[in-house]
Amino acid sequence: MKRIVIFASGSGTNAENLIKFFHNSDTVSVIQVLTNNPHAKVLERAKKLKVSALSFNRIALLETDDVLNILKASKPDLIVLAGFLWKFPENILNAFPNKVINVHPALLPKYGGKGMYGMHVHEAVVANKEKQTGITIHYVNEFYDEGAIIFQATCDVNSDDSAEDVAAKIHELEMEHFPKVVEKLLNE
Repeated sequence: MKRIVIFASGSGTNAENLIKFFHNSDTVSVIQVLTNNPHAKVLERAKKLKVSALSFNRIALLETDDVLNILKASKPDLIVLAGFLWKFPENILNAFPNKVINVHPALLPKYGGKGMYGMHVHEAVVANKEKQTGITIHYVNEFYDEGAIIFQATCDVNSDDSAEDVAAKIHELEMEHFPKVVEKLLNE
């Protein structure tokens, strides 16, 4: 059985989608959700779906090996960042090489980097009158949004689209593609 640990910071719709996608799988299981936000809705979603969920603070992730040790004990085959907003620490990346992926709400390399997440990305896409945007699923390295690209999916941006309209289109792409890409990676 392949094991997934999800990191999230917010509402957890991508985490919930992944958990549900693999719920009846004989080969893949989401075993844990970790969050840096003790009030994140993802904790509630994980609990409802009977998946272990824990929150941690900045010290546990960045200044000690506490989170690394949790991961070592969990033995994940893949660590999935699904709306996790902190830069991922090198000690975990080194312990799990090519095992940490992220979904980004734009077509990298455009609209990536520190501070480019959620509505900030969609507002920038609309402000720059982009004709197309999408999602990028990529490996995580020591730099924000610069890891090798695994998969991209696109959608059109209409001239009258608001940032909220773009967010809805991106959410649809994430719901459709993210679990399938995760599954494919685990079956390679």
